[in-house]
Amino acid sequence: MKFGIYVGSRAGATCAGPADPQRIGPLVDELAAGRPFVIREYVRWCGGNTSLEREIDASGDLDHLTMPDDWYVTGGRELDLVLSYLPPVADLDGWLDFIDRALDRYGHLVKYLQVTLEANFPIPRIDGSSPGVIAALTQGLPHARAQVHDGVQVGFSLAEPAEWLGGDDDFWKSLTSFPYAQFAAHVDYVGLGLYPDAFSPHDDVHGATLHAVNHLRDRLAEAHFPTDLPIHIAEAGSPSGAHRTPAGQVSSLTTLIDASTAAGATQFELFALSDADSASDTALGTFGLCTGDYIRKPAYENYRTRIKMEDL
Repeated sequence: MKFGIYVGSRAGATCAGPADPQRIGPLVDELAAGRPFVIREYVRWCGGNTSLEREIDASGDLDHLTMPDDWYVTGGRELDLVLSYLPPVADLDGWLDFIDRALDRYGHLVKYLQVTLEANFPIPRIDGSSPGVIAALTQGLPHARAQVHDGVQVGFSLAEPAEWLGGDDDFWKSLTSFPYAQFAAHVDYVGLGLYPDAFSPHDDVHGATLHAVNHLRDRLAEAHFPTDLPIHIAEAGSPSGAHRTPAGQVSSLTTLIDASTAAGATQFELFALSDADSASDTALGTFGLCTGDYIRKPAYENYRTRIKMEDL
């Protein structure tokens, strides 16, 4: 299992302050301890939706990586860059142009490229709510695949099982209509966003995690993907506030990692290094291993220890 983390300071529209690169660097170095370590980042295309740009701080389009360029390709770090599709109206040409510009800007840094964010999840500020998202995924990913450098893995991510989200049958019906050569043949991995107990208590995080990965495998098989396609836990987390405690966060994250390993996931990326808003009374504010001021929570040492265990 390869590990990683999101290092920015934002969770959706929640953000109490800017990220601090000088604090981030040493914390990541200690987590990774020289091992290959994945750094997850997001750039979002809002297609001229200025109100959404202001809300999620995307007005600069491609100027939102947290750290200097060289940082992502030194010390064993590997950049997992998410290209998120959030226009107010369907605009495939604009999206493909954005992909081109993103690769011009960041292609030399990228190890993993994720085209769209949770296209099966139709909630605000997530790609599944955007008009034309199926075309953005099924045409955007092969478009990107044809341009990336050798060794770059290209994939997409989905949210948790349908019964947790209200159903995503229409998404899978659309995806299954594409022949293998038209879409699935271009995909190197599929990511899963996994938050089984983040927004409400759950008595069986281990079972819920196994179910989520197995559910995804079954759906992918129906949509013409090979059975051995790698699955990454592209996002996973549990808060230390809201209905949880710092100790509860440790317990949940330990279970998430152990269950993801048991389910055969090949990569696990935690959301996030620091809180988006430590004073928030909602789950989105306190996913971090550290507070918004970069003070370590118990979960930080827990994650560091778990990463180190991979050497044993």
